[in-house]
Amino acid sequence: MANKRDALGKGLGALISGIDSLGVTQTVPAEDTIGNDPVRNPASICEIPVEKISANPYQPRSNFDEDALAELTESIRQLGIIQPITVRKIGLRYQIISGERRFKAASAAGLSTIPAYIKETDNQGMLEMAIVENIQREDLDAIEVALSFQRLIDECNLTQDAMADKVGKKRATVANYLRLLKLPAEIQVCIRDGKISMGHAKAILSLNDPVAQLSLCDDIIKRNLSVRQAEAKAQNMLKRGDRSREAEDKKASSELPDSYYRVLEIVGRYFGNNISIKRSEQGKGSFTIQFSSDAEVESFLRAIENINQ
Repeated sequence: MANKRDALGKGLGALISGIDSLGVTQTVPAEDTIGNDPVRNPASICEIPVEKISANPYQPRSNFDEDALAELTESIRQLGIIQPITVRKIGLRYQIISGERRFKAASAAGLSTIPAYIKETDNQGMLEMAIVENIQREDLDAIEVALSFQRLIDECNLTQDAMADKVGKKRATVANYLRLLKLPAEIQVCIRDGKISMGHAKAILSLNDPVAQLSLCDDIIKRNLSVRQAEAKAQNMLKRGDRSREAEDKKASSELPDSYYRVLEIVGRYFGNNISIKRSEQGKGSFTIQFSSDAEVESFLRAIENINQ
């Protein structure tokens, strides 16, 4: 029983043995042979010295929760590494593909080696694997996911459809995340910091005006609005905006030049005055005529033809 308890305290390291002359412990044979040719086993795990490992330069994760990292560090001190990280070999060193949080915690816990899968991949393949692995984590915030999606599009030349297939999500889900990046930076920070949820963000996105978006975001936080309350407030803001635009249109139409009133008067005779006009301050606009019969249109046409004769 004492041996089992000791093994638990060493984590994955208790299951392996044999350290080679280069300081890398091979936990499962990294190479088999077919004839005289070595063949790498994709499931091989090696214990790699921590000092030989470098961080991932393509790491999509921008924030590491310090409290959660401290908890993981303590867990590793007690139980060791349960899940190996994934690396690629570059020269005499190794570069992390996924598992940087575990690597940071292992270093803080004072481990000299860490179990790792070794994969062969180029820079783009490494970027794709790192991003996809991070997207699939549950603790990644919505903005980090959105930025990861955008990186796959920009740096890996993936379409939204191809990316959705690669990360195992619906295209509509991908599109919703990408829309978050159109929000003002202040709102993106609130999402990242957990002050508002993805549902709140969708309600905010229903507004097109950045000033209105910031106002709703501020109200959600101050009044602790639920998603449904935020959606209702967004709808009210949209209705108020429509009424405001209608008032502006009426104001503009009430300040028309005299020539416009003459057109309304003359043309309106043939259509029972069912004619309206919209005009911007720049002089652009439209006339709208509503007629009740073909006879009204024919009467108007005869009048125009007589003018031209």
